[in-house]
Amino acid sequence: MKIKNMVQNLTFKMLLSGGVTFFICAGLWAAFNVVYLQEFILRSIKSDIITLSDTVLIGLDCATLHDFEEDIQQIIAFSPHKNIKAIRLVDKKGRIAYSSNREEVGNIVPNSEQSCRACHDQHTPPAILSQEDRSRVLQVNDAIIVGTVTPIPNRPGCSGQSCHAHSEEEQLLGILDMEVTTEIKDTVLREFERANMLISFLVFLATFLVLFLNYHILIFKPIRRLIQATKEICEGGSYSDISVRQADEIGVLAGSYNDMCRKVAEKESLLVAQREEYRNLFQNVPCLLSVVDTNYKVIRHNMKYEDHFGSNIRGRHCFEINKGRKDRCTVCPVEKTFLYDSPHVSEEVGLSKEGKTIYWIVYTAPVKDAEGNTVAAMEMMLDITARKELEFKLAASELFYHSIFEAIPGALFVLNANNLSIMNCNDAVLKIYGYKPEELLSKPFTSLFKKEEREYWTRNLRTTHEINQASQLTKDGRSIFVSMRISLSTFEKYEVLIVSCSDITKRLEAEQQFIHASKMTTLGEMATGVAHELNQPLTILKSISGFLARKVGKGHEIDMNMLEEISQSISTHVDRAGKIISHMREFGRKSELKTMPVQFNEVLKRGFEFFSQQLTVRNISVDWQLQEDLPLIIAEPNRLEQVVINLLVNARDAIEERWNGKNPKNGIKAITLQTKSTESVVIIKVCDTGSGVPENMTKKIFEPFFTTKDVGKGTGLGLSITYGIIQDYNGTIVVENQETGGACFTITFPIADVENCLWLDDRCICSRAEFNDKGSSCQENGSEKTTRRGTPEDDTSQAS
Repeated sequence: MKIKNMVQNLTFKMLLSGGVTFFICAGLWAAFNVVYLQEFILRSIKSDIITLSDTVLIGLDCATLHDFEEDIQQIIAFSPHKNIKAIRLVDKKGRIAYSSNREEVGNIVPNSEQSCRACHDQHTPPAILSQEDRSRVLQVNDAIIVGTVTPIPNRPGCSGQSCHAHSEEEQLLGILDMEVTTEIKDTVLREFERANMLISFLVFLATFLVLFLNYHILIFKPIRRLIQATKEICEGGSYSDISVRQADEIGVLAGSYNDMCRKVAEKESLLVAQREEYRNLFQNVPCLLSVVDTNYKVIRHNMKYEDHFGSNIRGRHCFEINKGRKDRCTVCPVEKTFLYDSPHVSEEVGLSKEGKTIYWIVYTAPVKDAEGNTVAAMEMMLDITARKELEFKLAASELFYHSIFEAIPGALFVLNANNLSIMNCNDAVLKIYGYKPEELLSKPFTSLFKKEEREYWTRNLRTTHEINQASQLTKDGRSIFVSMRISLSTFEKYEVLIVSCSDITKRLEAEQQFIHASKMTTLGEMATGVAHELNQPLTILKSISGFLARKVGKGHEIDMNMLEEISQSISTHVDRAGKIISHMREFGRKSELKTMPVQFNEVLKRGFEFFSQQLTVRNISVDWQLQEDLPLIIAEPNRLEQVVINLLVNARDAIEERWNGKNPKNGIKAITLQTKSTESVVIIKVCDTGSGVPENMTKKIFEPFFTTKDVGKGTGLGLSITYGIIQDYNGTIVVENQETGGACFTITFPIADVENCLWLDDRCICSRAEFNDKGSSCQENGSEKTTRRGTPEDDTSQAS
């Protein structure tokens, strides 16, 4: 294993490949040097032997020319160099004529000898041979012998001699063959080879060590550090920078590694944070969360799931945990998720670990592996037990309130706040309006009003919470009066108005009867004063008629100026009497439920004018404190006059009760009539110097049939009727005792926004809303209406 690891090591591979390569190169270099040296020595030997051969040939030139055999023999036998193995002189017939080895003299050298082949292999032997052709190398008993042949050409001095003359046609007379051994050179060569190999080995070793150190320092060591750091990171260790101070590829690699590790560390911390976040989300999600494998066993779950079902969960079947079943559920969302590979939702019922029934909404979704295969299902269960219990309670409550809705005696409408269409109504509408509930559904609620008033009520229904009095139409066209209570709510995702309508028609009719009876009582009480008021103009008329009768009876002429004065006096007193009669007749009739702008100062004056004689005969003075240009209010003048008269009657009776049988000073018996206004209301005060109101009765004094007078002197309806009339016009009335004695009644009415009032069917309707030009404004017609209702001109003309 160690050898295998070593072989697979990059260091070993690089050193092995580099070492082998360098070793081969060093060996080749050494071999080249040896071979080159061998060749060089061989060429040197060949050159030397040729030079030596030429030298010998020159030395033999004279001896051969004169045929001095002894000299020739001595020259050939003499060996100036110990490496010369043999010197032969061969004639042209191939016979060794002379030789340093005497045993060879006379021997015939065949043409096949290597020394002869250079010439005899050719058709015509050349006279001159090159150095390479002249030389030969022989291997004899592990010894290298270098031989050379030197042709002996025919020269002029060799022909024509008597001793041994040669023919002139002969070019070659013989050859000089010389053989030299390379023993000395071989010794030098072997020493060179050893030195060369040693030097090559030392160079190889030094280079290998240098390469090894370079590899180790510059490559292997940084790589090992990179490998070690990578292994530490793989084993979960922390990241640290690798410091490699190199500007080469290894330095770039280390820098890239550091950058990569930093980015990986950042990504890893982000992934760890995300994993922790997802783990926390998984654990802390406020619902029961589990992961179920394809065998329906719970393999993961969150803390909420464990808290709900206990700790012994993992590895158990989901149906066993959730519902206590031994087999799978008949309708199982997890099974559907596995079957259809898609999310599913269902509502389930099960048991908690305490055995209580619980309700869930179950969401399931497939969990896929890297290949996209569904390997599990995530099951999320929301505990809706509390909601289900609320649903049960809500259903019971809905049934309960529906029963109340239907049992309410008044008509109850649920209106769409946008278009005021009727979304629902109770059965009481049949009794009040004559419609069945289904006949009114989806119809506009304003269809129950008169056409000319619908636009106003459409706007007013959205801006007010209470309508004390409104006129509506029944199915058969009959007009009824209702009071409304309006509240904004939400119903089935819509903003709705809940309108409660009470039929007040009979109540208003009863109130009118009470008011009329009170008026009749007041008229009976004022009969004496009215008779006195009528008696004065009648007495004057009687005197005028008697005066005219006497004049006519005596035949006296009447002066035209006197006649004009008498006619004017008659007309004045007739008008006065007619006005009193008209006022009595108007006051005595039943009031109509119609409103208009009213100047309360005028109402006070009219009421006082009608009642003044009652005060005069009792020596009761009146202190007028009226504000000029008093703002208008919206009311019915005749009903307000009833309020004034009722308060004056009450003040008169209180004064009489206090000062009866006494002789008070002048001005003590007094009534103060005061009017003033603020930015929003008109204030009327009626104060007296009577007996006042006991403190314990100030809240009861306006109750029906409540009176402090003796039996037979009062019905207890006057102040109650007064309170009801003031309430009908959004006013208030309070009573308080004065420090000087007597009671003070304070009335307030809201100031009318006359510019935004509208006449509809002799009725003035005022609101802050803007109106179109459908009707004329109350400001334009108010004076006309007031004049018509406030003066007896029409009735006077009729009476005349």
